[in-house]
Amino acid sequence: MHPAFSVIFLTTLIGIGQGLFLALYTGQVYSLANLLPGQDSQGFYALGGLVALVFLVAGLFASFFHLGHPERAWRAASQWRTSWLSREVIVLPVFMLLVFLFALVHYLGWTQPLFTVSDALVVDLSLIIGFIASIVAFALYICTAMIYASLKFLKEWHSPLTVVNYTFLGLASGFMLAAAFSAYKGIDLVAFFGTWAVIFTLTAAIGRVASLMRNRQLRNQYDLSSAIGVRHPQLAQQTQGFLGGSFNTREFFHHKSAGFVNNVRRLFLLLVFIVPVVLIAASYFLQSEVLPMAAFAFQYLGLMAERWYFFAEAKHPQNMYYQQIA
Repeated sequence: MHPAFSVIFLTTLIGIGQGLFLALYTGQVYSLANLLPGQDSQGFYALGGLVALVFLVAGLFASFFHLGHPERAWRAASQWRTSWLSREVIVLPVFMLLVFLFALVHYLGWTQPLFTVSDALVVDLSLIIGFIASIVAFALYICTAMIYASLKFLKEWHSPLTVVNYTFLGLASGFMLAAAFSAYKGIDLVAFFGTWAVIFTLTAAIGRVASLMRNRQLRNQYDLSSAIGVRHPQLAQQTQGFLGGSFNTREFFHHKSAGFVNNVRRLFLLLVFIVPVVLIAASYFLQSEVLPMAAFAFQYLGLMAERWYFFAEAKHPQNMYYQQIA
């Protein structure tokens, strides 16, 4: 498939926004349960929620660049009964609204206790909103991943591993950003968020390597005979199928060499899974405020390469015909 950078930015940016919010909410729950020191509502949770919202808005904005008629984007929500894309279009704004409310409640200081659970966890309005938003965040991960995992004819995507990888890569990058945000604010939560970021990164590495191994063993069930519906022992394609380029030849193939694609794979494995873990571990020993930020920056560059490879790796059946000669 042809990797569109608008979709690459969309899926990576909203994944980070979801992960960052889940990290903030996890930190709040831990602090309310007296497992972590409490943080300033306006300076940490409200600002962190705003940062998460910025990533979500940036991802939504990027999505408009692969629409032929952006003014008709609202129609994408009409097929929510059968389309995972329509469900994503609905769930994303709902999640953005909840993140905004979460940040607003903290900014306005509406965090007075409402009730207590098991004499240990004090529940306020932000905790309730955050709980609902957390459920919606995971629903959004599923919706985004299922847009691709539901396509049976693209065997590289049609796997539960697609959902696993989208979820854990989003969590890893979001918690990595939370560690960087804590380092920037000078808050002693870098180790907490960084440790969870490493856990999610290593978990994502297992899932992504498993998908690479699975896809390498796939065998194409399509051939020229099945493409044109002619059963003959000797078929040979002589032309591309078009005198010039077309939508079919542009949008369903990446037009890169095998060597380039393999280098992208090596690059994202290094930048997503190895470099950030090393930098976060080094930040623990060196007490550096810069290394967590560098870890997030390198991981995001790797995520862009990973998402490019994800799209390029998928072999559309029509390429058996249109790319055979091209």
